[in-house]
Order: sequence, then C-alpha cells, then structure tokens
Amino acid sequence: MKLWSGRFTAELDGLAEEFNDSLPFDRAMYRQDIACSVAHCTMLGATGIIPEADAKTIKDGLLSILDDIDGGRLKISGAEDIHSFVENALVSRIGDVGKKLHTARSRNDQVATDLRLYVRDAADGAISQLCELVGMLADLAEKHAQDVMPAYTHMQKAQPTTLGHYFSAYANMFLRDAERLKDCRKRVNVMPLGNGAAVATTFPVDRALTAKLLGFDSVTENSLDGVSDRDFVIEYLSAAALVMLHLSRINEEFVYWSGGEFAFIKLADEFSTGSSIMPQKKNPDVCELLRGKSGRVFGDLAAMLTVMKGLPLAYNKDMQEDKEPVFDADKTLRISLAVFTKMLQKTGFDTDAMARAADGGFSCATEVADYLAAKGVPFRTAHEITGKIVRHCIDCGRTLQDLPLDEYKKFSDVFDADVFTAVDARTAVERRSVVGGCAPSELARQIKTLRKRLKGL
Repeated sequence: MKLWSGRFTAELDGLAEEFNDSLPFDRAMYRQDIACSVAHCTMLGATGIIPEADAKTIKDGLLSILDDIDGGRLKISGAEDIHSFVENALVSRIGDVGKKLHTARSRNDQVATDLRLYVRDAADGAISQLCELVGMLADLAEKHAQDVMPAYTHMQKAQPTTLGHYFSAYANMFLRDAERLKDCRKRVNVMPLGNGAAVATTFPVDRALTAKLLGFDSVTENSLDGVSDRDFVIEYLSAAALVMLHLSRINEEFVYWSGGEFAFIKLADEFSTGSSIMPQKKNPDVCELLRGKSGRVFGDLAAMLTVMKGLPLAYNKDMQEDKEPVFDADKTLRISLAVFTKMLQKTGFDTDAMARAADGGFSCATEVADYLAAKGVPFRTAHEITGKIVRHCIDCGRTLQDLPLDEYKKFSDVFDADVFTAVDARTAVERRSVVGGCAPSELARQIKTLRKRLKGL
C-alpha cells in the first residue's frame, strides 16, 4: 500500500514506479527507521496524542518486525521505500492500530532523522577504526624512532629523517580525520523529527523526549531547514573523502617502496597478488586498490554537492539521492580502514635499506650549508658553496661523506674536520630537535601528544 495513494485515481506507471522506488538501497536503514518509529510512538503515548496502550502495541509490533528481519524470517520487499515497508508490515501484524504510528510526522522529517541516525553510526564506526590505526602508527613511530631514512620532496631525496617520524606524520593525519569526524558528529546529532513535511505539526509533540530516546543532543531550530538540511551528509562525506585521501597517499608510497628500486618494505603474501603471465611478479594490488577506492568516495561527495546545489526550500525528491553516496562511502571507508590496518600489521620494514638510502643522494647537503652558516658564512653564500661541492662530488664520483677535508677547504677555509660529523645522517637527524622535528627526543614528545589527543576522543 502506498502511504500517499488516497488522492490518486490511477496507479503509478510501472517504469515510473521503478524509477521512484528507493527500497533497493534505503533498506540499509531498516534499523534506524524502526528505532525512529519506536521512539516516536513512545512519545505519542507519553504525550497522550495516542492512547498509551496503542503506543505499546505499536512498539511491540515494530520490535517484532526488527527481530524477524534480523533473524531472516522477514524479507524486505514489496514497498517503495523502507518507511512504507515497515509501516505496511506493522499494519499487517497489528491491524488499524498500526496506522496511528504516522500521527504528527511526515516522511520528510522521518527520513531526515533516519539518515542522521545512519550517518551518526557511520561516523562512530569510522572514528573507532581510525583510533585503532592511529594507535598502531604511534607504536610504530616509537619502535622506529632511531631508524634513519631519507625524506623526499619532489620525489627526490631531500634530507635524512626517521621511519618513526614518517609514521608520526601519518598518525597526525589520521588523528585529524578522527577529530574531524567527531566534530562533524556534533552537527549530525541534531534531531529533525517533529518538523513534519515542512512547517512542523499542530500536535503537542514532545521533541525533547523523542530526542532523548534516540540519543540526540538537541533538536533542529527551524522546520524548513530541518527537513531540507543535508549539510551533515556533505560534511560526513567530506571527512570520509579526507580519510581516503590519506589512505591513498600512504599506499602510494607503499607501492613504490615495495618495488626493487626502493625495497624499503616487504608486503605480506596475504596482501599481494601475482601475475597471470609473469611468474616472478608480486604485485601490491591491495595498496593500489586502496589508492583507487579513494575515487569512489570523492565521487560520492561530488554527487551530493551536485544534488543539493540548486534546491529551493524545503524538501525535494532530489534528496532521495542523498542515501546511496552515504551508504557507498560508509562501506568503502570501513573496509578500506580495516584492510589497511590489517595489512600494516603484517608489513615488514627493511631499515638497513632505508639507512643506506639516507646516506646517498647528497641528502646531507643542507647540513653542509647550515654548517657554514653556523660559522658565520651568509646562508646564501653557504648555499652556493655547497652547490658547487655537490657538483664537484658528482663529477669525481664522491659523496659528501668521503670527500677529503683538503678538497672541502678548496671551497672555503671555514671547513674543518667537524664537517664529517655534520654530514652524518644520524647526526643530522638528532640535531633536528625543534618542535615538529625528526630527532628521537622530539619524536618522543610528538608520540606522547598523539596518545594524549587519542585518549581524548
């Protein structure tokens, strides 16, 4: 039965009905829809809008529907959306009493409430997964605080850092993601139920009671805004897109770090695949797919922005397109975080290879320039001198570490034997103890701060 059929004399065209129906995807919200209806009918009974006995009958019927769906005894089908399905199932079980459930509400405020409940659950799940990942990255940062590796800019060796500093960087990214989702949750957790179709209801509903029953912090202040607001969806999708962006970045690095040209990491066989023609291949397919999955969530965000950009107040049917992007982003984000976290647990790191790489490629050239500047040479002059030294080393096949002191002195009399301490990668790392630096002592502070922020989530 259509919830709106009374005004019409003809059935909806079959193709139009297929086009209109949302049950194939909004069935994912059956738990939220039933929870919303249970709270609503509880409020209806408590305020005397319907008899308490009727409210109890409705509530018992709704809970039996939930139990049967969960138990596989009731198939969700035969309705235009999940709201119609639940109400029709209720009426078939308890009779006309079930028709009182929709008193003092519209599908407009009902679906807006259901979606907020779903997004709240999605955000909570992602926050929990992110906290687990940040904790793991903090542990890895602590474990590898002394393991030197090259940092890169423009994909070229830049300066020495540590693997621990690298992990701390991503821990900060994912922690911001968790904090962003938690902040987003504040605006998600506002209840629109009671806003009706557009201009609220004439019934004396107790919105505060319904909000309390559903765990909302507050209720929407304006009914036109309440039924038409999807900012919370866009904000959630934006936060999810940033998580996927960060996953894509770290997996991009894992892809080339796992290749023979770098050989910094060894991906577990359980998270790699082979080639159908090249027997020697061990492909980082999971990393690549994690990188690629980001595009789905970016698309979900773009789709939602496009849907909402030209809509007048209040509710419009375009908003039916708000659910699939949320469902897709939630599913993609949750499995991506789960598989990456599990893969990271089994990834091996060749710290010897990293240390060798940090010693090559003139990554300590900045140390030479800083060495000269610390001895009074203007930095721009020091930079020019160091560039000439690097050019000389390239021409004669030497490194900064094995260039003799007498050759250093050809470029400046300021050089002394302590230059060889300056160009040692480990020393270069240890000297960067300013806040945010890669020195192990400073990294210990960063990790402590990370764990404190993590504990506050």
